[in-house]
Amino acid sequence: MIDKELLDILACPACHGDVQLKDEKICCQSCGRRYPVRDGIPIMLVDEAEKGSGS
Repeated sequence: MIDKELLDILACPACHGDVQLKDEKICCQSCGRRYPVRDGIPIMLVDEAEKGSGS
């Protein structure tokens, strides 16, 4: 589980939008990219992200 304080300071590395935790992935609210969480560590690399639709 990702700590809320950590989520509050994270931003999407692609568009700098706010992120939130959904279905064990860090999801950008602006561009829709979904970043994996492995062993409790968010992998905030654009190359690792799944592209999604923006909100």
